[in-house]
Amino acid sequence: MRLTERGERVARSRHPWIFSGAITEVLGEPEAGTAVDVRSRDGTLLGRGLFNPHSQIRVRLYTDRDEPLDAAFFAARVEAAARLRTEVLGLGDPKGASRLVFSEGDHLSGLTVDRYGSHLVVLLTGLGISKHLEPILDALEGSLAPEGIVLRTEKGMAEAEGLIIEDGVLRGRMPEEPVEIVEGDLRFAVDLRTGQKTGFYLDQRENRRRAAAYAPGREVADVCSYSGGFSVAATWAGAERAVAVDVSQPALELAASNAERNDVAAAVETVRANAFDWLSEQAERGRRYGMVVVDPPRFARSRRGVPAALKAYRRLNGLALRCLGEGGALVTFSCSGRVSEVDFQAAVAQAAEDAGRRLRFVERLAQAADHPVSSDCPESAYLKGFVAIAD
Repeated sequence: MRLTERGERVARSRHPWIFSGAITEVLGEPEAGTAVDVRSRDGTLLGRGLFNPHSQIRVRLYTDRDEPLDAAFFAARVEAAARLRTEVLGLGDPKGASRLVFSEGDHLSGLTVDRYGSHLVVLLTGLGISKHLEPILDALEGSLAPEGIVLRTEKGMAEAEGLIIEDGVLRGRMPEEPVEIVEGDLRFAVDLRTGQKTGFYLDQRENRRRAAAYAPGREVADVCSYSGGFSVAATWAGAERAVAVDVSQPALELAASNAERNDVAAAVETVRANAFDWLSEQAERGRRYGMVVVDPPRFARSRRGVPAALKAYRRLNGLALRCLGEGGALVTFSCSGRVSEVDFQAAVAQAAEDAGRRLRFVERLAQAADHPVSSDCPESAYLKGFVAIAD
């Protein structure tokens, strides 16, 4: 591959994504998953990656060295990622859960692996690396000896990448029931078969704890609650009551189950509703909460989607503020990697202006440490959040 001048600058910065528009010439006819060299106009090797003719990300780079992208290469990357979690971050609790491989954050673009107790869930978002799945599975089994390894795919990403692969068991056995994990003093059920993403939002581990610190004595609205992580953490910490709001009935059933297993079922109500509609209805009724948690799904999948995403964040947070009592805590998040923290904070500030409220931002929140941010890929810092007190 030879690149445009701008494409060369991207490759020299070691960013892992080479988009189709940055390529000026392809020598040969590489098939999907083929290792290709990316070179400057003078022939200098800039990087080596895996080719995908079906994706706008035409090449995912894995190294800037002259080294083979073989089984030993991918095994070494997987083992290094696992050591970071166990030896450095101390996330080796056999009953706990952690992200073992975080795609670009672990220099394995297109591959995510989460550990839930003795089971692993693999999420593929890159066609090229899927062609090297067997040595990756061998490395995971060799390092962790799991009872089973399950494959999950993200529909939108699978279509964008041209991935033709089915969810199911890759190695070992699939648990028949949701598995239980321990997170501090809390216990959560995780559905590895049909749950969102890989089954649980591990990136919010520390944020659940931080949000819970503001919960005692308050009524909490947990909007886009999924399986009730923030609701359970808040009521466990002393919130008077929490309402978990989500559009997914299976997610709400998990939320109710999680409330029961943590002995807070009497304080947690589940409501099936669209976030915008429910907040609007609560505001019209004059309902006020002491804390509102807003954790919506990703609003922007590409740079083109950022303006619309910022409008959605502004509207959603504006509605949340209309439901927040004086002195209440707004805990709000964006998981859109294309949306910067600065722009997200500006959208929340604009929402406050729209709602006639003033905010004092007291905490910045981010993804947990087992979702490391690569210096080569700013987009890997995807989760940003704030705790703000409303006047």
